[in-house]
Amino acid sequence: MVRGILFVTGFGSSVAGGISTIAYLNLFATGLSMMEFIFFLFTRPECYLLPIGLILVTISIYLSGNPNPSFRDKE
Repeated sequence: MVRGILFVTGFGSSVAGGISTIAYLNLFATGLSMMEFIFFLFTRPECYLLPIGLILVTISIYLSGNPNPSFRDKE
């Protein structure tokens, strides 16, 4: 249950952060360089949702689900 909640929360925040990052790509049309763009992304709090969400999804995937595996989980 905890793994599912972590996964859904991480997935939602990664989508929100990714959409914000993609939306800010329009700033290249205004003449921003790559370094200015990256600095701008570091100043926007909604762009932090992408790495935070990816970390949550990774934790939910690698979190041990069952301490006592059944016969199907044994090798």
